Amino acid sequence: MAHTTPPAANRREALKARHRRAIINAAAELIDERSGPTFTVDELAERADVARRTVFNHFSSLDDVVMEVCDEAVSDLTDTLRRSIAARAEGGAGSMADQFADALRETDLLSTITYLTGVLGGPKRDLSHRELLLVDRVMNEFSASLAGTLERHHPDADPFDVHILVASFIAGLMAVLHHWDRATGAVDTPETRQVWNDLQERLFTTLRDGFA
Repeated sequence: MAHTTPPAANRREALKARHRRAIINAAAELIDERSGPTFTVDELAERADVARRTVFNHFSSLDDVVMEVCDEAVSDLTDTLRRSIAARAEGGAGSMADQFADALRETDLLSTITYLTGVLGGPKRDLSHRELLLVDRVMNEFSASLAGTLERHHPDADPFDVHILVASFIAGLMAVLHHWDRATGAVDTPETRQVWNDLQERLFTTLRDGFA
């Protein structure tokens, strides 16, 4: 005889899901309003219309809430890159580094990276120590996910080489962001996107050919 979940349990799970979503949405709103994760647990709970303890029933800290906002922002980007890496690996053309660069070229990195730096407090002002730690945490998780994808599709590659490759590209993209911001004022237009593309190509060329 099939067992069904009691209606009361279903209601509890639905309520938990609503509370979690309300907390994440409230955090995203506060981050957008304040140009960074500068809010307290009490402010977050009030905005989400939940009790303070409810926040901690779902997240161990405010940083974990911010990370959830960031994870949702990068999930589509990560999925797109994974699909692109897989397609290029199956095609077999070019080196692993060339395939990775091609995947990055066809992905809208600019929108996601500028959103993330805004979420985490930059690039318009100096980041606090806490915000720097959050940036490091986000980029490390993003890099680890992409490195894992490359390892799955290039099983003969040395894992150390894969991680160095991905770390070099990701760190380089943060340098591209810095110089793009200085050159354009972080205004997203077709013209400034061309500046981004030019800087990105310089990065790819340097990583491929070295610093001669």
